[in-house]
Amino acid sequence: MSFAFGVVLFALGILISVSLHEAGHMLTAKAFGMKVTRYFVGFGPTLWSFKRGETEYGLKGIPLGGFCKIVGMTPQDDDVEPGDEKRAMWRYPVWKRTIVMSAGSVTHFGLAIFAAWLAAMTFGLPNPNFPSTEEQFRSEPAVIALQDCVLPDTTYRACVTSDAPSPAATAGLLNGDRITSINGTPIANYGDLLTTLRAVSPGSTAQIGYERDGQTGTAETVLATTKRPPIDDPNGPVGDVAALGIGLVVSTPGLVSYGPVEAVGATSTFIGDMAVATAQALQRLPEKIPALWTAITGGERDIDTPISVVGASVLGGEAVANDAWELFIMLFISLNFFIGVFNLLPLLPLDGGHIAIAWFERARSWVYARLRKPDPGRVDYFKLMPFTYVVILIGGVFTLLTITADVVNPITLFPK
Repeated sequence: MSFAFGVVLFALGILISVSLHEAGHMLTAKAFGMKVTRYFVGFGPTLWSFKRGETEYGLKGIPLGGFCKIVGMTPQDDDVEPGDEKRAMWRYPVWKRTIVMSAGSVTHFGLAIFAAWLAAMTFGLPNPNFPSTEEQFRSEPAVIALQDCVLPDTTYRACVTSDAPSPAATAGLLNGDRITSINGTPIANYGDLLTTLRAVSPGSTAQIGYERDGQTGTAETVLATTKRPPIDDPNGPVGDVAALGIGLVVSTPGLVSYGPVEAVGATSTFIGDMAVATAQALQRLPEKIPALWTAITGGERDIDTPISVVGASVLGGEAVANDAWELFIMLFISLNFFIGVFNLLPLLPLDGGHIAIAWFERARSWVYARLRKPDPGRVDYFKLMPFTYVVILIGGVFTLLTITADVVNPITLFPK
């Protein structure tokens, strides 16, 4: 029940975000005097509407977005009624059109920033000092978290009765103990622990030295067997290795909370890091297509592959079902920020495409004026339609791939 509630709640959050996106376009257009004739949430048949002034507001039957109709977005639009010629959007200065067309993305950025600021004061934001590389994790103190069992290979799943019990738990070790030695070999950090375990035969008896609450102790246990690749070659062949049935307790917290003022700076840093990550993700999109196809055709789903609104909603449902509200909020922040950036790409029919054309027209007019040539006028959008259709086709295929992958082979952050 909580999973379904989370899915619906996240989908509703996306719908509200998109509706506010369109409201951003509408409000800025109205502020500049442009004529806005329609503002609707959803698509398809109209369920309910009313008219106030010159604008019709309403709800439609398919809750997959929204739209607002601004009269005369391009010179080729034929929706300008007699007497409204001066209010056609394309006739306004380029800076005003830029504000109107970017208002949707600005709304998404505003939602992401505000949600991040609230998260910084409640759940917390990701700790910039949290280990992010293998080397950093290996240099952490060997403070352990007990596992329920030892899985036979690298496949992550819930424990079953046939899995070997955790040797560490069997030996009486506790969460938070720091391993100091194995069979007399000193352990300075988690990297030493892994290296030393690899040198011990699976199934052998090991003497474990540990420290607990400032007191030292020893324990004896029979090491379990699992399969792992070489430490220095994660993609190498797997082989039998000894396992203690433990995880690492990182010494620095994963999330850090702040006061209202400190949260401003932390939010700025977090959003800046997200901007870099989003740019990198957009650059990698083409190379993720084969991985999506592999996931659809029965291969393993790479957690780094793109997800659709469907997949994001499912992850939101998982987060609620597992009481991981901080993950729910982070998903909401990330999705809003990504939509904001994506929508500003200089491609039609995205808002960024309209902005790029407006500034291209302005730059071209400036150049022609300096050359004392007649102004070439506005761009003919009809000539750009073939390119626009190609972008729509590619976007549609990509969306279909991600939705299909999210249905037949979804990403899950809480394996059962």
